[in-house]
Amino acid sequence: MVDIGLQQIGLELGSGAVIGGLIGFAAKKVAKIIAILVGVELALFKFLESQGILVVDWERLSAGLVNASSAATDVATGSQPPGIVVSLLSVIPVSAGFTGGFLVGFKKG
Repeated sequence: MVDIGLQQIGLELGSGAVIGGLIGFAAKKVAKIIAILVGVELALFKFLESQGILVVDWERLSAGLVNASSAATDVATGSQPPGIVVSLLSVIPVSAGFTGGFLVGFKKG
């Protein structure tokens, strides 16, 4: 039998929320930096191409992005959830807290 205490669930939920909030805040900051770098790089490529210095195969570049996103979808849909109910129940408080904290941190970041 599983011994579930409200104090333990609260502690796991709270710690998951704090960790999720910090990671969400940091993830948004990192995502903004990456978006700026990618935008500058693409603008530089377009400028150099317009000057005749560089030739960019835009079709090949975009096909790589499409293939990467479809591969990520295949991996996500192919995974099987664990069959043991006890292990699922032990993960829910931390996961719920982490998800809530991550969303709040990402929104505030």
